[in-house]
Amino acid sequence: MRADKVAKLAAEVLGVGESRIWIDHRKLEEVGEVVSKEDVRKLIKKGVIKVEPEKGNSRARWKVRHEQRKKGRRRGYGKRKGKATARQDPKEAWMYRIRKIRRFLRYLRDHDIIDRKTYRELYMKAKGGMFDSLSSLKMHLKERYGIEVR
Repeated sequence: MRADKVAKLAAEVLGVGESRIWIDHRKLEEVGEVVSKEDVRKLIKKGVIKVEPEKGNSRARWKVRHEQRKKGRRRGYGKRKGKATARQDPKEAWMYRIRKIRRFLRYLRDHDIIDRKTYRELYMKAKGGMFDSLSSLKMHLKERYGIEVR
């Protein structure tokens, strides 16, 4: 039997792909005499046919790059894809936004620019996500209450 046919049989016996079958080229006469899977098993036991290890991708280059990135290298404008908001955690963005709005509302209340009732109303609206930013809150104050704050 031809070596390629033997490799196919060996692959079936060993449960791997044909590309991973190694046949000793010095013992091709023995390989040529194979007629059954049992013969293939005998050659495997003898060491004429072996399974080559799986090939994996090297992680060495990745590790070096990863260490560099941890230091802050390789993170310039040329490496970025997507908007800045795509790179920022949405929850973090919300936290920064709501804290700024609440700080501003506290300032307005403490400086008697708005009363406590208005403060509570605006606080709850902010919590509900009514204001996209501090400027949208200021715009709302101007339109609804006639309060213009710089």
